[in-house]
Amino acid sequence: MSLALKSSAKAPVERRKHRRVTVNLLGRYMLETRQEFPCQAIDMSPGGVLLRAPTVGRIGERVIVYLEHLGRIEGKITRIAPGGFAISIATTMRKRDKLAAQLTWLANRALLGLPEDRRHLRVVPRDPLTIVTLPDKTEVNARLIDVSLSGAAFHCDTRLERGMLILIGATQARVVRVSEGGVAAEFITPLTEDRFDENIVL
Repeated sequence: MSLALKSSAKAPVERRKHRRVTVNLLGRYMLETRQEFPCQAIDMSPGGVLLRAPTVGRIGERVIVYLEHLGRIEGKITRIAPGGFAISIATTMRKRDKLAAQLTWLANRALLGLPEDRRHLRVVPRDPLTIVTLPDKTEVNARLIDVSLSGAAFHCDTRLERGMLILIGATQARVVRVSEGGVAAEFITPLTEDRFDENIVL
């Protein structure tokens, strides 16, 4: 991340269109040579990301990146940095808005008080709306925050209790955490990877 410099005639002008947030996301990337390497996202905005990476491509080279929580991102290298490089993200306005929402969630995750489950990667569903069925068969509307193979976090207006058995869509789960920021539930049977992406429907 660039450091603030004293004002001078030669100081670069900040031209970033999106506010960057500090992140710590592991992933992998592929250069045009089709070689893959591990990486770590250091800071990010809907328009770009700074990666810590062992191998650096050339300015303008196309890169495909897979990051935990966020999935696939494509872009071009715009800057070489110590220990890595920065890319500009090429995407549609709709996907850019979605990425902005995902980054907001990541930035505020600690404030929400939801548990960080690193056993499995998490995705933010393309369609977050779902139905949660309570033990008495009452159905309530909910909005998924994110989903992993082992569980899900969601918002709903109904007060749930820890240990409660529920259905999230058609998937049986047990409530493991309730806070002002949302509800975390663990699936009774973990999901399989063949149905696990941003198009997931529970």
